[in-house]
Amino acid sequence: MHTAFFLLLGGALARFLLRHPGEARTPWIIALSVVLAALYVLGPALGAGLGTRPTPRRLTWLALVVAVWVVLVVLAPSFAWCAVPLFYTGLRTLPARAALVLIGVLTVFVVGAQLRLAGDFDPNLLLAPPAVAALATAVFVHMERQAERQRALIDDLVRTRRELAATERREGTLAERQRLSMEIHDTLAQSLSSQQMLLQAADRLWDADPERARAHVRTAESVTERGLVEARRFVHDLAPADLAGGGLDEALRTLAARESEAGLAVRFHAEGAPAPLPDRVESALLRIAQGALANVREHADATAAAITLTHLGDQVVLDVADNGRGFAPEPPREPGVRGHGLPAIRARTRQLGGTLTIESAPGEGTVLSVAIPLEAS
Repeated sequence: MHTAFFLLLGGALARFLLRHPGEARTPWIIALSVVLAALYVLGPALGAGLGTRPTPRRLTWLALVVAVWVVLVVLAPSFAWCAVPLFYTGLRTLPARAALVLIGVLTVFVVGAQLRLAGDFDPNLLLAPPAVAALATAVFVHMERQAERQRALIDDLVRTRRELAATERREGTLAERQRLSMEIHDTLAQSLSSQQMLLQAADRLWDADPERARAHVRTAESVTERGLVEARRFVHDLAPADLAGGGLDEALRTLAARESEAGLAVRFHAEGAPAPLPDRVESALLRIAQGALANVREHADATAAAITLTHLGDQVVLDVADNGRGFAPEPPREPGVRGHGLPAIRARTRQLGGTLTIESAPGEGTVLSVAIPLEAS
């Protein structure tokens, strides 16, 4: 519109100078054309045509532009078509009703100017300017509506993205809390539980069998030392302390030997060609084994257990079996239900995209099997 305005203004001035050279009004026409161009350029600097509220400064600017244009049209009708860009200027500057009134006034001057130039009455000159004004107004209104819809869509998109980001942050916080609770359960809580059981056993045997009581105390001391190492590692980076000195196979072998000290014979066996596993898989499988053995020690009343780690190339399988009293497996809880023991094992398995299988029956022991696909890790 700005380019069209200056083209129309320049074309009208050139037409007047070519057809009316040397007339007395020529200097006034040139001066008014320069003033109109300067005012039009000054508009954006004053903030005219921008925003949604008409200010006194914007209204004054628009009034000056229209007044200079009207004088030009009265002096030289060929300047009439500069009104088309002014239609858009009025629509952007004034409220809707005031803008329509201004467009009507401008259209009347355009019709009068065209009839003056023609000399004779021509219906086309009477109908064409209102048609152009109506078309220009319709185009502007349509563009404004489209722009408003686009702004609304962008606002909705920004709001939705913010809500989604907030939801993801909340879900991440809840997931991290659940993970931390499982880490604490599988390390510090299990260590404290073992200490409690050993100290209770020592207290019962202290008078009858001091040597066995002292052995329980020494074992409890060893468990306390390992728990302290786990606590320090937990504070440092939440990584299992047993994985710091080697791979998962070595960590499970150490776990089996350590659990055997508490009166439960645990053996470890590895099958398949060992392959490097992602850290999060190694950490999760070690925690699962710790949790499974904790359940065996506290609930199964078993005398023997076995940990088997099988590398199958595209997946790794961890089996924990015992010869305890067994139980009737309950249906899995709904995702998102927090808990410890088996619920924690299920949650860890689900986070890695794996599957958990529990085979057990009263009096027949238990086999817990976790399969983790390596592609999903």
